[in-house]
Amino acid sequence: MPFRKACGPQLANSPTVIVMVGLPARGKTYISKKLTRYLNWIGVPTKVFNVGEYRREAVKHYSSYDFFRPDNEEAMKVRRQCALAALRDVKLYLTEEAGQIAVFDATNTTRERRGMILNFAKENGFKVFFIESVCNDPTVVATNVMEVKLSSPDYRDCNSTDAMEDFMKRINCYQASYQPLDPDDYDRELSLIKVIDVGRRFLVNRVQDHIQSRIVYYLMNIHVQPRTIYLCRHGESEFNLKGKIGGDSGLSNRGKKFALALNKFVGEQNLKDLKVWTSQLKRTIQTAEALQLPYEQWKALNEIDAGVCEEMTYEEIREQHPEEFALRDQDKYYYRYPSGESYQDLVQRLEPVIMELERQENVLVICHQAVMRCLLAYFLDKSADEMPYLKCPLHTVLKLTPVAYGCRVESISLNIEAVNTHRERPEEAKKGPNPLMRRNSVTPLASPEPTKKPRINSFEEHVAVSSALPGCVPQEVPTQLPGQPLLGKACLT
Repeated sequence: MPFRKACGPQLANSPTVIVMVGLPARGKTYISKKLTRYLNWIGVPTKVFNVGEYRREAVKHYSSYDFFRPDNEEAMKVRRQCALAALRDVKLYLTEEAGQIAVFDATNTTRERRGMILNFAKENGFKVFFIESVCNDPTVVATNVMEVKLSSPDYRDCNSTDAMEDFMKRINCYQASYQPLDPDDYDRELSLIKVIDVGRRFLVNRVQDHIQSRIVYYLMNIHVQPRTIYLCRHGESEFNLKGKIGGDSGLSNRGKKFALALNKFVGEQNLKDLKVWTSQLKRTIQTAEALQLPYEQWKALNEIDAGVCEEMTYEEIREQHPEEFALRDQDKYYYRYPSGESYQDLVQRLEPVIMELERQENVLVICHQAVMRCLLAYFLDKSADEMPYLKCPLHTVLKLTPVAYGCRVESISLNIEAVNTHRERPEEAKKGPNPLMRRNSVTPLASPEPTKKPRINSFEEHVAVSSALPGCVPQEVPTQLPGQPLLGKACLT
């Protein structure tokens, strides 16, 4: 009798195996890669194990759909061995390579195969969470085959018509033995989510822990509709000219020119229902005012809090806080400014923004250097080590277009001069982090607690300067509900 009980280790922090389930061309690999990108971004070490890649390694030359026929005993043996090889690597990753989540990306369409995985997880003390993608819309399936599957190595030397015909026959081979997850009876003890018709409906069963609940929340927010996300920083600020970090200064003259150039750029894009988001700091608000469009202010988009180093130049920090300056260079992602934030803190603060971005269609985010780096790292799948050094120059728009398994990025300079605020990774940091470096903790990294400079004196002062651009007049300050972004109004002309 197959093992049917949910694998429930006593440890709350046990590693988890995410098991994909579904027929070919149902978006399993898309979900696997996108979910893995998200989990790594929030700091949960995750890796995809795609059984198809193991199969292509074992069988160098793919001939036809005959390989996937259920009565092809020789091929069935090969496919089982590939699945076992992938599970061995899953075990290695979760037990010896500090992995926390392994995504087992395969069809896993039979109870026998899923029972084998459950037994494997039970033997090793891993939790299991199933994600089944169900889609019976032939148009969606055909589109997926055309956009993704025909470019597979399996069809490298095959014309598209023959490849399409072969792949549809491959789907039929799986269809004959497909046993969907049954949360009402056979699989009622399993932890799972069914994603139905590309997110039209969801069915969730027995979520075991915090990370599984976050996975469910994430999957319920993503969509596959075509859209474009634009990321840019505010126009050059007065503090940028002085080399100061943080603070809440207004735009320089060149920054105001960029705001006007951004208005022209946005108009040329001819975007339907474009949403504009800013932080609650003057320089992003002044930039958005030039667009003459409604915009939302997000506190979560405020620049990284430099704590006691706010409104200082890097030279001043080196002179007045030499130890902090050195510590930040050693590991920029984990370093937390005294009474301020780290990049790690910033990622946690920006998670709601990412969730909302995933729900939206066309969005322009006007933000800050560190914030833009964090957002860009999510979309481009950059590591925590790379994130703090991503180049996000002033007066440049990054156009992000989601594609099959990733995101295409286009850098567009609006040809308005600005200072360069990018600091390259120091040579000492390239040698690796100092093992004696203080890491994040409940309290700030620095032991003394100097008086922290206020980031914003008052919102009224904030609004008063938003009329810095010609033709703009201060607007009535909107009421902000707890946890909601402020809604900004375009300036009246």
